Amino acid sequence: MAHAARLVRTTAFKLLAAYLVVFALFAVSVIVYTAWHTRALIQGQAADDLDREVVGLSDQYRIGGIQRLVYVIDRRTRRPGSSIYVLSNFQGEVLAANVTDLPIGLLDKEGTRFTTYNRPDDPVAKSHVAFVQTMFLPGGYRLLVGRDIEERDTLRDLVARPAQWAVVLIVVLGLAGGVFVTRRVLKRIDSMTATAETIMAGNLSGRLALAGTEDEFDRLAHSLNAMLDRIEGLMVGLKEVSDNIAHDLKTPLTRLRNRAEEALRTGRTEDDWRAALETTIEESAGLIRTFDALLMIARAEAGQGRATMGDVDLAEIAEAVSELYEPLADEQGLDLTVSATPTTVHGVKELLAQALSNLIDNAIKYGRPADGGRGHITVTLKREGTDAVLTVADTGPGIPPADRERVVERFVRLEASRTRPGSGLGLSLVGAIARLHGGTLGFSDNGPGLVATFRLPTK
Repeated sequence: MAHAARLVRTTAFKLLAAYLVVFALFAVSVIVYTAWHTRALIQGQAADDLDREVVGLSDQYRIGGIQRLVYVIDRRTRRPGSSIYVLSNFQGEVLAANVTDLPIGLLDKEGTRFTTYNRPDDPVAKSHVAFVQTMFLPGGYRLLVGRDIEERDTLRDLVARPAQWAVVLIVVLGLAGGVFVTRRVLKRIDSMTATAETIMAGNLSGRLALAGTEDEFDRLAHSLNAMLDRIEGLMVGLKEVSDNIAHDLKTPLTRLRNRAEEALRTGRTEDDWRAALETTIEESAGLIRTFDALLMIARAEAGQGRATMGDVDLAEIAEAVSELYEPLADEQGLDLTVSATPTTVHGVKELLAQALSNLIDNAIKYGRPADGGRGHITVTLKREGTDAVLTVADTGPGIPPADRERVVERFVRLEASRTRPGSGLGLSLVGAIARLHGGTLGFSDNGPGLVATFRLPTK
């Protein structure tokens, strides 16, 4: 009983019940209209037939008088399925008729009406209903012609009975179908609810089951599973960030504290304390830059920049950022060149400029050839199909293929870069900006050197 009550309370069952009621009302309306229209059509045809027959009998009376009319009526009453005839004089005496027990006064008024009558050859003396027309003839004679409407009632019964059973069948089949469909829907929803409860209990690996029918529930399950994958990735990333912060920021904070304590312990002059303060400020600035980078990554991965996106000329950004870094590259013994085809993308100008700045900055730090000669950095922007492809190529030692996926993780620094300044967040920020814009960040070999490819959709 509880399961049935739960079934009835479901939205699917209520919708099916509503559709069933509407369909049943529509079916009943069609049946009622068909019966009414058929009845009206039969009655109209009967009235037309009566008019023609009355006119014909009137002509017979005009041609041959009352004797001929009586003869014609007598002959017609002998036919199978004949009409109803009553002919009387002005005194009410019946001259010709094939029915009995007509209501009193029926012949006293002209026009059409329904009336009851009996048939003289009916063994059970059953009362019948007829549609009749009365007409006054010259000489005080009165003529009644009618048609039995039993056919109309029979047709009504023939339509009504199947219609009643049809409505009952519709209701029964509709309810059965509603219960069947609702049970299937309820089963899918119960499965989703159980999975959701598992996830709420802390098991983020749980996923909604797919039936393989590609229906609305499968599409919903696909979307929710993708969302759960994203949430699980963010949670894992959050844990990794927390671990990385605890590990990688502990060293500079410890160094900051040790230098402050050393300045208090060994400082004797104002110059000693000033030098300690300047070192402390420099270390603090580095920590602030690290936290700023983490904040930018978090905002980019949360999609907060999408509200401010607009059409941006990526070639203009490439030329501006390259011009900004060209003096620094020259100081480091690197030639920086740019080749950019005008390309418009939908994005945040400041974030795209930050991503390109990080890529060029990395190329300047690690782009010197191993032999110590002058290196080259090439910034290229071109279109490939519907994508804008921005590459930064250098002539340095590059990144081993095994480490190319790992370098975009937070705080990851390869052994060769441990002695260089940095927090290991630059490429992580570039990857987050690429994902925010629906793009990708990849690395390949430049032989020698590294090619960083920043790919964005243009449509």
